[in-house]
Amino acid sequence: MSEDFITMTIGKQKNIALIAHDNKKADLIDWCEQNKEILKQHFLCGTGTTARMITDQTGLPVRGYNSGPLGGDQQIGAKIVEGRVDFVIFFSDPLTAQPHDPDVKALLRIAQVYDIPIANNRASADFMIHSTYMNSEYEHEIINFKKNIKERSETL
Repeated sequence: MSEDFITMTIGKQKNIALIAHDNKKADLIDWCEQNKEILKQHFLCGTGTTARMITDQTGLPVRGYNSGPLGGDQQIGAKIVEGRVDFVIFFSDPLTAQPHDPDVKALLRIAQVYDIPIANNRASADFMIHSTYMNSEYEHEIINFKKNIKERSETL
């Protein structure tokens, strides 16, 4: 492996972020209920209202952060950077304008940078959660950011 990349490991027990826009919260709650037996084997977190609704309606323990428009998407993004979120299920609403759309785009961007799996609808969430990788560790490579920053600082 090149020193330009480092290997990260997503553990057998996943840290899963659950997020949904208002018009998709019921769909995500229904999906969580259908996949409850799998989800209860993992650590769950989510943005404020969504996390509370999932816990209230399914009994799954979900660590809540702020509501998306109040910085929750950014908190989840920070957890990705810290290596504390491995997997994002985000039922987004493509037909309704979102006032915090830049925050959502930043979250999706940081998940891509850190090579984190993202599901943005029921079909992709189903494929991900029923993948053989859900029951095992998964190694993936990301850019060696420390090396990248060091090289950039030397050339500026």
